[in-house]
Amino acid sequence: MDIHEQLIRPTIEKFNAEFKAEPEHLFLSPGRINIIGEHVDYSDGFVLPAAIDKYICFAVRKLPRTNFCTIIAKDLGEEYTFDVTVEIKPVQQMWMNYILGVFSQLQKPGNKFCGMEIVFSSTIPMGSGLSSSAALECGFAYILNNLFDLQLTKKEIAVIGQKSEHTFAGVQCGIMDQFASVFGKEDKVIMLDCNSLEHQYFDADLKGYSLLLFDSCVKHSHLTSGYNERRKDVEHGKKVLWKNFPETQKFRDFTLPMLDRVKDEMGDISYKRCLYLLKEIQRVEMAAKAISAGDIEYLGTLLTETHAGLSTEFEVSCNELDFLVENTLQQEGVLGARIMGGGFGGCSINLIQEDKAEEVIKAISEKYLEHFNIRMKIYQVKISDGIKEYTNEYII
Repeated sequence: MDIHEQLIRPTIEKFNAEFKAEPEHLFLSPGRINIIGEHVDYSDGFVLPAAIDKYICFAVRKLPRTNFCTIIAKDLGEEYTFDVTVEIKPVQQMWMNYILGVFSQLQKPGNKFCGMEIVFSSTIPMGSGLSSSAALECGFAYILNNLFDLQLTKKEIAVIGQKSEHTFAGVQCGIMDQFASVFGKEDKVIMLDCNSLEHQYFDADLKGYSLLLFDSCVKHSHLTSGYNERRKDVEHGKKVLWKNFPETQKFRDFTLPMLDRVKDEMGDISYKRCLYLLKEIQRVEMAAKAISAGDIEYLGTLLTETHAGLSTEFEVSCNELDFLVENTLQQEGVLGARIMGGGFGGCSINLIQEDKAEEVIKAISEKYLEHFNIRMKIYQVKISDGIKEYTNEYII
């Protein structure tokens, strides 16, 4: 089923039914994968994300004669209305906080808003580590920029999305998810410097291999608390490193021998976290070179090394994800596999020979069901463009 039938048409139909009118605009805001570089986006590192062909579709109409904005989350069966002239505060509905967090940053003198009607629906599976929250935040910021001519740059839209997550959703995320959703390009991965936001694109020709996501369908409850704890562990480690090596400019400039020298002062937990991060930053650079050189085999090796680090050093994996990765790596035609995203559940990302994919899916689905009594979901993803306005003929 194409994207129009699966996502866009049902979103328009919901808009028609609820608001008795046609939407004036349609926008597509993509999720993302991260090829490699997990948890380094808040530690001066490089990441290698790409936007994917899973989207939130927004159907939108401006209402110049009113100050009320009504937003309907089609998939949740919920709606929320707010006054664009009143100061915005967080609310009970978490999905709405991603949107309100964006709006609150743009409520400033000079920015004039009027009412709106919005329906949104998504093919980005929630809780799977594909950044539906970033797609929601940045998609809404993009809409406001487009409808009210706010003159925001792409970079500003990404930063607004990130700040929304910090202030209204309470997750101290890095910039990667938002950046990928805004800056994505079809068949390109982005090597992003999370310190300066400088970035470059690399062709993503996987030469007969494809990226498959295996969704564990588990999301452990300590996702947010575990994420924030890891950040505290890392911040403690950084303080110790800078105290001992004050001349070092960026976290990524610390070396493994430097880290070893302060291990006792840092403590085992912060040491393990920083060890993973410094090795992962190096892996990202090697992965970008491997992709550009067409060395897909070495890319697979790096993915697998990342999983080992996330599982044993950063400790954000779980039994289900470790099981998926270990068993996938035993299958013929698999070059690499790892947990993807913040951890504690979600998806594994797997680099698999295209003509072996069906066999691998069958084998792993059966093993996972037998072991955990859970039916995993499978997502085949293609690397796609960032946020765009959509028309029936083409995406503009």
